Amino acid sequence: MAPLPPGIRFIVSFSRDQWYRAFIFILTFLLYASFHLSRKPISIVKGELHSYCTASYEGEVGFHSQSPKAGDTPAQQLPDNGTDCGWAPFDQDNFQQLLGALDYSFLCAYAVGMYLSGIIGERLPIRYYLTFGMVASGAFTALFGVGYFYNIHSFGFYVVTQIVNGLVQTTGWPSVVTCLGNWFGKGRRGLIMGVWNSHTSVGNILGSLIAGCWVSTCWGLSFIVPGAIVAAMGVVCFLFLIEHPKDVACSSSPAMHPESYENGTHRFRLQKQALTEERNKPLDPEMQCLLLSDGKRSGHQNHVVILPTDGGGGGIAAISFVGALKIPGVIEFSLCLLFAKLVSYTFLFWLPLYITNVDRLDVKKAGELSTLFDVGGIFGGILAGVISDRLEKRASTCGLMLLLAAPTLYVFSAISKMGLEATIAMLLLSGALVSGPYALITTAVSADLGTHKSLKGNSHALATVTAIIDGTGSVGAALGPLLAGLLSPSGWSNVFYMLVFADACALVMSEAAACGFQHVGKEAERGLVCASGGFLSPSAPKHPPVKRAE
Repeated sequence: MAPLPPGIRFIVSFSRDQWYRAFIFILTFLLYASFHLSRKPISIVKGELHSYCTASYEGEVGFHSQSPKAGDTPAQQLPDNGTDCGWAPFDQDNFQQLLGALDYSFLCAYAVGMYLSGIIGERLPIRYYLTFGMVASGAFTALFGVGYFYNIHSFGFYVVTQIVNGLVQTTGWPSVVTCLGNWFGKGRRGLIMGVWNSHTSVGNILGSLIAGCWVSTCWGLSFIVPGAIVAAMGVVCFLFLIEHPKDVACSSSPAMHPESYENGTHRFRLQKQALTEERNKPLDPEMQCLLLSDGKRSGHQNHVVILPTDGGGGGIAAISFVGALKIPGVIEFSLCLLFAKLVSYTFLFWLPLYITNVDRLDVKKAGELSTLFDVGGIFGGILAGVISDRLEKRASTCGLMLLLAAPTLYVFSAISKMGLEATIAMLLLSGALVSGPYALITTAVSADLGTHKSLKGNSHALATVTAIIDGTGSVGAALGPLLAGLLSPSGWSNVFYMLVFADACALVMSEAAACGFQHVGKEAERGLVCASGGFLSPSAPKHPPVKRAE
């Protein structure tokens, strides 16, 4: 018999479950990357919506994007010989307030809709819910670009388009996180989610490059093309998304690699010894409250959250909004994400304009240069996941990166004015430190809290917890660009002071989460606190410790 070709041997070396998980990983990655791809064009096109032309000595007209200023020069000042050539109504002196209002309209609608989206999403089939959101988002993203071809200059038209687009985009995040949480267990969740969450940066990079192709010639296509891509991915979602492993008869969590038990008795004994050592290892308070896994490492299982069902069946009801808030860490991480996302989304929506002003580049080159922030974000998200898995401390990992991000942002505001090379270096470093905590909280932490031990395996809670955390973070995402629009006319330094302050607030909340875990963890060790954070009554029954078989 002839030997199998190397490619076939590679294919058959993976199990059916592993192939399905790889497929879902890649599919959800592409689905949410397309959402971010459609959010980026507005930041690229801002420089074209407000541009001006200056008359040269030969009488020719030269077009420029924004006023060629830097540093603390007020952003709305134009030279005396400037003639406005922008797109009405963004061609006025208050253009930054109007552009900030567009960002705020989208992000405020996104924040409000996110709280409802998780509750609705866990009661509907994920595939249908996500498909509807992607097709609708594609339509309204393209509608913004239609204003260019039909010469629409109504500010209300663009605001309403942004509001509706923000609402329908809330279908994305709870859906993809829930789907991924169904397919992957807690083992190496930080690394898996860190790699997966790079879809945010990949989508931003692709959105910048695609929008930049037409920004100077036909900016309407900068919206229509991304909108068509999102809608097309919605069709792909409808055709291929598998919500749960049980739908295709796969296991609910990744199985142990066959080599761990195929190499004889010696390996089995070594593995048994390692498991025994792991069980006897003291449990970190933060991990005890955040990452309890399947009851194998908890000596106190006195109380859980009881969720009544609508009927008399044995099904598990969806968790309530208040019930989700009672899970330890949800409130602290939600507030931490609020400030972290404020910083991240300010860069997302205003970085190209800042680069245009400071480095005096045209709109297309500024958009391309801004993608370096997202490149740094890819490495930052993966690094945060790896560190949190190794240390088994999500909150402490976030705190460390936030602590380093605050001085980095301050240095960025000064060094970026020294030249293009300095800007490139600071974009990469700032992207890693800003996006790392943001990525960790929105993925691994949300999935950990949504599958907390106190929920007793209720997978319906994951969408609600994810929506609460990301919805609260979206409030900060709405405030950041709005504040940037209000502060930038008085100088970009004020914008960076605001970002440093927000980063410090995020650091305080991450430390509050870590301290809260330590307190609850110590109480749980004495049997005074249940897994859901509620104190036990003196008469509450206590189970005797279970002797482990050696």
